[in-house]
Amino acid sequence: MTRKLFGTDGIRGTANSEPMTAETALKVAMAAGQHFTRGPHRHIVVIGKDTRLSGYMLEPALTAGFISVGMDVVLVGPLPTPAVAMLTRSLRADLGVVISASHNPYQDNGIKLFGPDGYKLSDEVEREIESRIGNGSTALPQADKLGRAKRLDDALGRYIEFVKGSFPRGLRLDGLKIVVDCAHGAAYKAAPTVLWELGAEVIPIGVEPDGFNINDACGATATAALEREVVAQGADFGIALDGDADRVVMVDEKGRRLDGDQLMALIAQTWQTGGRLKGGGVVATVMSNLGLERYLAGLGLKLIRTQVGDRYVVETMRGSGYNVGGEQSGHIILTEYTTTGDGLIAALQILAALVEKQLSASEAVHLFEPLPQRLKNVRMNGFDLLECDAVKRTIREMEAVLGSRGRLLIRKSGTEPVVRVMAEGEDEALVGKAVDAIAHAIEQAAR
Repeated sequence: MTRKLFGTDGIRGTANSEPMTAETALKVAMAAGQHFTRGPHRHIVVIGKDTRLSGYMLEPALTAGFISVGMDVVLVGPLPTPAVAMLTRSLRADLGVVISASHNPYQDNGIKLFGPDGYKLSDEVEREIESRIGNGSTALPQADKLGRAKRLDDALGRYIEFVKGSFPRGLRLDGLKIVVDCAHGAAYKAAPTVLWELGAEVIPIGVEPDGFNINDACGATATAALEREVVAQGADFGIALDGDADRVVMVDEKGRRLDGDQLMALIAQTWQTGGRLKGGGVVATVMSNLGLERYLAGLGLKLIRTQVGDRYVVETMRGSGYNVGGEQSGHIILTEYTTTGDGLIAALQILAALVEKQLSASEAVHLFEPLPQRLKNVRMNGFDLLECDAVKRTIREMEAVLGSRGRLLIRKSGTEPVVRVMAEGEDEALVGKAVDAIAHAIEQAAR
C-alpha cells in the first residue's frame, strides 16, 4: 500500500483544503490514537503548533479526535517541533503531534507525528494509520472512557532549559552580539531567551507573529534581512530559524550565508577532535554538496547519503551508529541531544565551537568551497511530468553534457507541489545550462 496522505514530512497542504481540513485532522487523530493505544494505562498525546492562523482550526479538531478514542491531550501551544518531540519522551506520552508546515507560507499547514520514543514515524506506521482512516473508525470507548484535555503551562520553560543543557558546561556567550531571526514562528520566545540567558547580546527579528507573516521574507529560507541586520548591527553572528525551528541557517559577521553543509562540517570536525563523533562520518542526503563529501574525506570521515527528508537521515543514523547528520537546508540532527532536527541546539554547537576556538564565524565556519550547485523548483499541474518523453529526453541529454564532471537530481517534492531540479558540477555554466534546460522542458510539458 502506498501512502497518499503522508509525504516526506508528515501530512501537508493548503489550509482548509484537503487534506488540511478539520474533518481530515479529526480522522487522522482518531486513527493515530487507536494505533498507539496499547495496554490499560491512561494514554497521552502532546499537541504543539507554530503560529499559523489555521492552527486554531486544526488544534481543536485533533484534540476532539484523540479525546474520542480515549486519549488525554496535553496542549503546549506554539513551540518548536523539536520541543514537542522532547516533551513526548519527557512526559512518557504515547504520541506527539506538531501542527506546522515548517518553512512553507502561512496558507499551508501540516501534521507531523512522533512516536513515544520522540522519533518521527516510519513509512510502515504511516501506512497503517492511513489504512485505519480508509477502513473507517473501529468501536469507540464508552462515555466514561473519553480522554481529557489540559494545557502544560511550563512547556516553554522546560524546552528552554533542555536547550541550554546542550551547551558545554563552563562556556558562555558573553561578549557576543547575535541577531536571531525567528521567522515569526514557533521559536519567537524560546530562541531569544536561550541566547540571552547564555550571556549573548541578542537582537531579535521575526518575533511578531500575527498568523499570516510566518516565513514571509524572513527565516531560514529568506536570509537577506538577517544578512543586512548582522552587518548593520556589527554583530558577530546571525541565526535564522524556520517556522517550526527544526532547521537553521546562519550568517557570519560579514553577512555571508552558511548552509547546513557548512554547519555539519564544523560540527563534525569539532566533535572528531574532541573524540565525540560516532560512526566515523556524517549522514546527509543526496542534496548535500560534493564539497562537503570531499572535505570530510580529507579528515578521514565518510559521508553517507540518504533520500531527501530528515527522518530518513535519522533512520540511517540510528541504524548505523552515527550521531551527526542533517540536510543542506539546515535540518541538523545531533542524536546526543535530540531525536529530530533542532535549529537552536545546532546553532549552539556552532557558537560553542567559536567560543572554544576563539575565532570569528568567517574564520571558523567556511571550511570548504562548495561546488557550483543550482536548484530550481517547477510547479506541477497534477500530472507526472517526469514521465513525459520530452522531459526524459532532455534529462538524458543534460546528463551527457555534465558527464563525469557533475550530477543531476530531479525529484518531486514531498512537501510542496513542485518538481525540484538540481545540478552540481565543476563548471558553473554547464550546471546552469542543465537546470534551465530541464526546467524548461518540464514547464513545456505542463502546458
